[in-house]
Amino acid sequence: MTEPTGLPLSAAEALTVLGALVLVVARWLPDRWRGPVALASGALLAGSVAVLVTAGARWQSAPVVGAAAVAAVFALAPWRSRRSGRTPWRARWWAALPGSVALMALVAAGPVAAWAFPVPDFPEPSGRFPVGTQTLEWSERAPGADRKGERPAGAGRGSESRPLVVQLWYPAGRTAQDARRAPYLGRTEAEARTVSAALADYSGVPGFLLDGLPRARSHAVPGAPVADGGGRFPVVLFSPGLGGVRGQNTAWAEELASHGYVVAALDHPYDSAAVVLSDGRTLRTRVTATGDPAKDEALAEGWARTRAGDLRAVLTRLERVQSGAVEGPLSGRLDTGRVAATGHSIGGAAALLAARGDARFDAVVDLDGYPRGPVGGRFAQPVLALTQEIGPGTDPDYLPRLTRLLERGGATNYRLTVPGAAHLTFTDAPLYLPPVPGVVGTPGRTESTRITSGATLSFLDATLRGVPVDLPAALSAHGEVTVHRPGAVR
Repeated sequence: MTEPTGLPLSAAEALTVLGALVLVVARWLPDRWRGPVALASGALLAGSVAVLVTAGARWQSAPVVGAAAVAAVFALAPWRSRRSGRTPWRARWWAALPGSVALMALVAAGPVAAWAFPVPDFPEPSGRFPVGTQTLEWSERAPGADRKGERPAGAGRGSESRPLVVQLWYPAGRTAQDARRAPYLGRTEAEARTVSAALADYSGVPGFLLDGLPRARSHAVPGAPVADGGGRFPVVLFSPGLGGVRGQNTAWAEELASHGYVVAALDHPYDSAAVVLSDGRTLRTRVTATGDPAKDEALAEGWARTRAGDLRAVLTRLERVQSGAVEGPLSGRLDTGRVAATGHSIGGAAALLAARGDARFDAVVDLDGYPRGPVGGRFAQPVLALTQEIGPGTDPDYLPRLTRLLERGGATNYRLTVPGAAHLTFTDAPLYLPPVPGVVGTPGRTESTRITSGATLSFLDATLRGVPVDLPAALSAHGEVTVHRPGAVR
């Protein structure tokens, strides 16, 4: 995977920028060239803007088109004066220069904004398998009240069912080069727009900033045939962060699937920012903090426990798919005897809770998730915990709680601290958000995915497949590794 170069502009957007620049520069050309150049660039602009409007213009083009409109007025003024028989008037250079500089800055703002908020360009999966994807929807009986007597987020009333939407990424057979690629964040572009808007609302940012997400296409092919060979693939269940959605780690999921894993990512109803159901309903998040640390800690533990229940329920469903009791695209191809629970943020906490109470899970990957619930006692499964760079702004309880859990493992556990990483480094966010260190970290757009995927693959290959991997050495390629061996703490 290599860092992309150049500005993330479509051909029409690039031509619009070019036309606007020429219009601004036209004011400084000799009179005999000024009109023809302005007319030619205006025609170029008209064509490119028409293409943008037809295809759906992005907000980043607005300052470019606005600057071009203002520049056109001044660039075409002498030509219009001659046509009307008047003597052309031209402002002195020192009066025109500030305006031209301001217009150039407006034109430049378009490509800069497109670079800061691009349509995500997913790195090509590096494994030997193409990737297929399919979204399944099931209903589970709503969980009862938690041990504190409060209903967890997502619980229905009485016997109301709890829908679970699960997206699978899996090793696929060969497909046509022009096969339709899956939209990002939804089964359709309309669903992706709904989810994108909900994520923006949940994050407290204007929705237009994320309007590139519904335009993105991943590398997976919807409904692609499963890879030939008849073998079974280990299963990786994934729970997103608080308010997060099943597709938030698409690049990571595609990379794992290309190496022979089936990734099953969940939407958690009433927790994920938006869950779009097949009947057209959209379930919005209900999770909110109170501002009281003790109450919020109890709430977070309840949310994590509800998510852990979702992970167990999905694993049970996948076992039935594997056996043929429930119809599914991967019947007979799932190795439900080799399963990892994974998650980001509170999803990582949910993965830890799910595995602690269920021996069907053979390994856990916690992507910067603060452990919730008890951290004492024996934790049977091997754990890989990826953490952001620990600094003054990190919760002071995070590392001690995580270390206590890892030290009491019944297997060898690993903590990988990634230099320069932030909380969102371990998601797709670096692919479409500005490279602000405090938000997405400093590893870089595609390097962030490479680190997360590479570390996860090394760990899963060793724990689920028994591949002879020198894990400390493999993980140390991505950051600082701490190894916790069983029996080190009694």
